[in-house]
Formats: sequence, C-alpha cells, structure tokens
Amino acid sequence: MITVFGSINVDMVMRVDALPAPGETVLCPEYLILPGGKGANQAAAVARTGADVRMVGTVGSDAFAEAALALLRDGGVDLSAVATSSRPTCCAAVWVDRAGENSIVVASGANLDTAASQLSGLTFGPQDWLVLQMEIPLQENWSAIREAKARGAHVILSVAPAGPVPEETLADIDILLVNEIEGRAVADAVGLPPSDPQRLLSDLSARFGLTAVMTLGKQGALAVGPGGGVHVPALPVDAVDTTGAGDAFAGILAAALDADASLEDAIRRASVGAALACERIGAQTSLPDRADIDAALPNLPPLSPLD
Repeated sequence: MITVFGSINVDMVMRVDALPAPGETVLCPEYLILPGGKGANQAAAVARTGADVRMVGTVGSDAFAEAALALLRDGGVDLSAVATSSRPTCCAAVWVDRAGENSIVVASGANLDTAASQLSGLTFGPQDWLVLQMEIPLQENWSAIREAKARGAHVILSVAPAGPVPEETLADIDILLVNEIEGRAVADAVGLPPSDPQRLLSDLSARFGLTAVMTLGKQGALAVGPGGGVHVPALPVDAVDTTGAGDAFAGILAAALDADASLEDAIRRASVGAALACERIGAQTSLPDRADIDAALPNLPPLSPLD
C-alpha cells in the first residue's frame, strides 16, 4: 500500500503567450479549474498505474473541496483519511506560457491544518510506502516520516517546493527526490559544499544512507544510492504544460517500487510518465496510465551507469 501525505488543492490554470513580468498585466481568453496539489497529484499518478493508494490531507468545507477530490475519488484513491478544515480549500493560480513553462502562486488554506496525527489509525509495515512533499507544515512532515519509519515503512520525500530538510529526517528517508534547485537547498542546509549534480547526489547518499534522485528536465534524471548510480534519459515529447511532471515522476516511481521493480526500472517508468504528463494541460488531468507508459517505454533511450 502507498500512502500519500500532503497537499490537496484546486488549480486555476491560465494559458498566456508569455509569463507576466513584475507590474505587468497579461490577458488570456479563459481559465480552467482543475484538481491539483502536489500530494493529490502524486496520489492520482499512483492510482493511474493501478496500484493501491490512500490520500492523507485536508480540504475546506467549500465548493472547491469536491472539485479538488473528484478525480481522486473517480480513480479509486482511498480518501477516508482526508480531513475537513474551517479554512478554505487550497487554491493555486497557475500561469502557463506557449513553451509549457509555468509560474504558480499557492494560497495554502486547509493544507495548513494537515497533521501527522491523521496517520495514527493507519497501518504501516515493511511492504508499505509513505510519499510526502513540502506544501504542508513541515514539522508535520517530519513527524509523519518518523512515525512511518518506526513502523517499518519505506519513505519517499519529494522536496517540492524547495526547502531545508533536518539531518535526522534525512537519515529516515529511503528515496530523496529533488530537482537541481531543491537538491542545492537540501545540500546547503546540511553544510555540503557546492558541486555538480552527480557529486551532490553522491554526497547526500553517502552521508545519509539514502538513494538520491534528481530530475533534470530534458536531460532526464540521475539516481545515486549505496549500490551506485545511473543516468536515465528523458523521453522526447512536445511539451504543452510541465505543471504536473514532477508529481507524475514521484507517483509513478513509488508505484513501480511498490510493485517490486528495481530502482533502475522504476526510474525509467517514472521518466517516461513524467514526459507524457507534459503533453496535456493540467496536473491530474495530464497523467498517463499504465498502458500509456508501457507503450512509450521502448522509445526511451537506454540508461547509463555513472562513474
């Protein structure tokens, strides 16, 4: 079983020719209201692969709550541990330009009330995975990791958005998932010197005994763990919206590992799924299913071991 602990929100998505500069007003013809939140996106990505997943988070008692949960419910995600807050459901304003790049502002709302105590009635064991991000109060993340690890579960932390992670928490993480900015934030907070991505991952892996994975956009992904490292190329696609790519990578990675795939095979599937998610608008609405990933896998160039 995979448990995703984290954010749930709605995304207000606007397509623009170019992202606005400070003080600039940009017009666009329409907007879309779509389900989002890094936690919910990851849970949806897991569900699309056919794996069992439950979502632990918080929504408001407003009209946005049903919109935020609709695709999760339709996808078979267990929502029994989703709480209701007096704060409004989180809302993110997402601007997407012609190249598929985006800028996002998040009004956290009910996500601020998500608490590690919501895990207390759930079962965890050596066959289970806990997946987390950084859009809820971070102390609740650290408490959730400590509790799940004490019960034998495996932990994946996606450091998105970027921020420091305590050393004692890093020691409890099995897989640390970052991009270049996020990896640098983690390394700086624990006093690691500036370095290239491969060395940064190697330093984090050696110091904390974890597997460090860095996504590099069109350059694919690097992974370094106690057993060595690999580079997995990206699947070439025509990107329309990159909003959900990182969350797709995290959820598909977790689902593959939960199905006992090797780390290399899991990262290959995650890389393909993340690329496919860039071909459509939205976060959850763009996620590929297992058949999509299987069909595209033969088009992914082979991975290469790192020195």
